[in-house]
Amino acid sequence: MITIQVGEADFDIGAETLAVAGQGGGAIASFVGQVRDDGNLASLELEHYPAMTKKALRKIAETALSEWPLHAVTIIHRVGKLAVGENIVLVVTGSDHREAAIESCSFIMDRLKTVAPFWKKETRTDGVTKWIEERASDVEASEKWQK
Repeated sequence: MITIQVGEADFDIGAETLAVAGQGGGAIASFVGQVRDDGNLASLELEHYPAMTKKALRKIAETALSEWPLHAVTIIHRVGKLAVGENIVLVVTGSDHREAAIESCSFIMDRLKTVAPFWKKETRTDGVTKWIEERASDVEASEKWQK
């Protein structure tokens, strides 16, 4: 089972985790990303192209399902203007085995950071805005999964 959601609404971490757990197995792994406070960030705005984004997220989930014995994958990503501390992304994977659940969750996040077409703009507390560039560390993390 693959669940992909992209939108402005926040998500219920507990309900989404229970939905994956209900698909069987005994190992659930999850990652929740939130808007990080660096002391000068007022907000983060995420934009995307809906058709491209859902296609990219589905491909990432399908790749995870082909590489690990998973019962379910959930990827939820928010867009729009978000305040410091708000949820941005949720990834939940379920498997019979701990290693598969954890590795696949990590794979999905690493690929999501470099493959999914999201554009991020920061607004600083002084009002200055800046588009965020892709980080070399994110590219390195994503590349480690390529065979």
